[in-house]
Amino acid sequence: MCGIAGFIGGDNLNKQERERVLDRMCHVITHRGPDDQGTIVRGAVALGMRRLSIIDLAGGHQPISGCDGQVTVVFNGEIYNYRELQDELTARGHRFQTHSDTEAIVHAYEEYGPSCVERLRGMFAFALWDERARKLFIARDRAGKKPLYYTLTLDGALVFGSELKSLLEHPMVEREIEVDALDAYLSLGYVPDPLSIFRGIHKLPPGHYLEFTDGKVAIKEYWDFQYESAAGSKAERREEDYLEELRHLLDEAVRVRLISDVPLGAFLSGGVDSSVVVGLMARHMGQPVKTFSIGFHEDSFNELKYARIAARHFDTDHHEFVVTPDICHIIEELVWHFDEPFADSSAIPTYMVSKLAREHVTVALSGDGGDEIFAGYTRYMVDRKRSGFANLPRVLRKGVMQPLSRRLPHGAWGRNYINNVALDPLERYLDSISPFTGLNKLSLYEDGFGQQVSANTAAALFRDYARRVRTGEPLDTLLYLDSKTYLPGDILTKVDRMSMAVSLETRAPLLDHKLIEFATTIPASMKMKGFEGKHIFKRAVSDFVPAEILNRPKQGFGVPIQQWINQELRGMIRDVLTERRARERGYFNASYIELLFDEHERHRRDHSTQLWTLFMLELWHRRYVDGAAVSSYEPDSIAASVA
Repeated sequence: MCGIAGFIGGDNLNKQERERVLDRMCHVITHRGPDDQGTIVRGAVALGMRRLSIIDLAGGHQPISGCDGQVTVVFNGEIYNYRELQDELTARGHRFQTHSDTEAIVHAYEEYGPSCVERLRGMFAFALWDERARKLFIARDRAGKKPLYYTLTLDGALVFGSELKSLLEHPMVEREIEVDALDAYLSLGYVPDPLSIFRGIHKLPPGHYLEFTDGKVAIKEYWDFQYESAAGSKAERREEDYLEELRHLLDEAVRVRLISDVPLGAFLSGGVDSSVVVGLMARHMGQPVKTFSIGFHEDSFNELKYARIAARHFDTDHHEFVVTPDICHIIEELVWHFDEPFADSSAIPTYMVSKLAREHVTVALSGDGGDEIFAGYTRYMVDRKRSGFANLPRVLRKGVMQPLSRRLPHGAWGRNYINNVALDPLERYLDSISPFTGLNKLSLYEDGFGQQVSANTAAALFRDYARRVRTGEPLDTLLYLDSKTYLPGDILTKVDRMSMAVSLETRAPLLDHKLIEFATTIPASMKMKGFEGKHIFKRAVSDFVPAEILNRPKQGFGVPIQQWINQELRGMIRDVLTERRARERGYFNASYIELLFDEHERHRRDHSTQLWTLFMLELWHRRYVDGAAVSSYEPDSIAASVA
């Protein structure tokens, strides 16, 4: 696991300046790789990396080149089938100098060209310079576990990095807010791929690669998945026909991720997914699995009871930490690590469990991805319950109910419900998961800012993805949407940044691409049985996961943010959002924000999600726009500055 950074081209830097810029780009992501730094500046090409040593501790220094020096790579991630690739490529005449998975990428590219990515099993973001073709080749893994940003500067340089803060160290990269990305953030709580919060800077989407030749960028999708229609060739298969293969793929996905030359453990929330991962690890490891759990004093958010059940059942070496509201000193640090506005408050316990794990191990497996692949979220059930709204005549929904909802004042009884009924199914799903709905934004946005937003960015993105699903099954559409937006934009971003903040590698076996591809062949009716999510997944693991965990109500990995905003963080959040510099940004209607505070503090409505979303945006703005310098994290006492 590492962080990568670099650039190619541009006319404004000499060799010494290129070396200094590259060194800064690498230094700012030292937390991703504290063990080693490697750089190479060759003509117009500058490649750099920070290394967290996991495999081939002595021989894995980067950048790594092929035998003739014509292909050079910097790489972030893990390739779990690298030994098989080594054997395959050795048989074809390639000579390996190390035992690292990084070198396998070099030789795979030499043999197969860009299609080498299709042979990689694992998580990765890498940049490869092909001297013969004078081409930079960068690629990101299928699910989006590893991040990769890029931009094309005005002087023609392509600049890239694992984190946005690396790109900001390049003198030609500018910081102009992308208003459509800001709009998407308010809809989703994160900035979705391929957008970034800064105009002209992009995320390479999962399952894509980019080629940069002669100053031109070409992007290609190399992997996607499609759901099979209920009328497809496997429609006659029974549940039992899927179970054996599902069990085999789950076991294999965990087993291949146990490769490591450093201590390894697992996050254990007490939910089904993490319990499955730990149970399968226990099957293959010759010693107790080291497990790590986070709890809260607030009972409704505390999952330690279930984590302890799983830990005892699988006889793990278990470790726990209880999170308290005394977190003000952490929030600013998290803002720095995320680079972009990020409103998922579960980043706090994710950071704390990563910090706990790092005291004992260097690698941790997690249960991320199970809900998106096997339909575990309760919101899928809510959408199913509301599906009948679509049967109402469109002229009634769009011509009467939607205009009525917009005329009703904020806070009027039934306003949000009437608007939700009026929406099309896709809009309704987005509305149900948004911190700020389209209706909310009519009140939130200042007129001038609202006119700058080209459209409902998140809705347009959802429509583009929904068109790819052709089964006619609503659940397939929702799973695909979440796999392309929420999974990489929120879940995997959160886990990557929070674990890398403490130099911990995380692995997600439930997002093995072979498992994903198989899951798409399972009919939606077997994933969600009535209103029971993850039906077939639970059946597949019922022989080794305790019944108390399988049958427990679904509980998200969250924090008691409502209580914290009402108590410990109340003054801090109000001060930050109502201070003059926040009001003068020109984004939001100050009276509407005061209304949110008033309704929340008087317990008329729970606006904790909305207030937290605005709070994290303002803290990000102060760090990355007002503060400008981001070369290292140094507390700037935002809380004190508004006290």
